[in-house]
Amino acid sequence: MNIQFKKGALELCVLVLLNKQDHYGYELVQRISDQIAISEGSVYPLLRRLKKEGYLTTYLQESTEGPSRKYYQLTEMGSIHMHSLIKEWHHFAAGVQSILKEGGQDE
Repeated sequence: MNIQFKKGALELCVLVLLNKQDHYGYELVQRISDQIAISEGSVYPLLRRLKKEGYLTTYLQESTEGPSRKYYQLTEMGSIHMHSLIKEWHHFAAGVQSILKEGGQDE
């Protein structure tokens, strides 16, 4: 899949997953990788940026499987941003689908 498609969708995927529950970084990578082929290295810079922009907060939690894990939590501002991105995504996807249908490629 085109790398630019993935980059655009990755932020939305991270926010939507964190809206449901808090996750640690590797867990997010695994959840997204189940559906989309991504590299682990693409998620951590995104998480840092989202935290810096105030969309996420972090906290440490003890793990039974090793050192403490850094969990990411969606902030209220992050939730607002997520809903905005969802609207943009639906508008974008509908436009692409319309063009595909017009061109006879809507399979």
